[in-house]
Amino acid sequence: MKVEEIVGKLIEKRLKVTPQRIAILEAIINLNNHPTAENIIEYIRKNHPNIATATVYKVLDALTENELVKRVKTDSDIMRYDAIMENHHHLYCSESDRIEDYQDEELNRMIEEHLKKKGIPGFQIEDVRLQINGKFLKGKQIF
Repeated sequence: MKVEEIVGKLIEKRLKVTPQRIAILEAIINLNNHPTAENIIEYIRKNHPNIATATVYKVLDALTENELVKRVKTDSDIMRYDAIMENHHHLYCSESDRIEDYQDEELNRMIEEHLKKKGIPGFQIEDVRLQINGKFLKGKQIF
């Protein structure tokens, strides 16, 4: 994604456009691997060596609150970030802590139909995210 597109997303959410916000959102998009805050800091410090750790965390909170990124928590309680806002699920490898996106429209329809039919009394569903835990097999292509 180009810087102009990132700027457009920030403006669309009525966020102040700052070099820090641009750099952090760009890092999440470019890393494309559900990075941790530490991964993001390491990536952006190459071009922005003076950015404060606290600033990164504040920007990540603002980006999450304004639905520009999603938080993804792993089994080891490590917070990761995802710039893909469209409905999708995750494959999580318990051995490597790797997360891959998983899209399956048929699965989405089945879950949606099941929840419509069954419902959860006294609860309003806003979003359904499925995390499938397992291990990636060596030498096997997942898609």
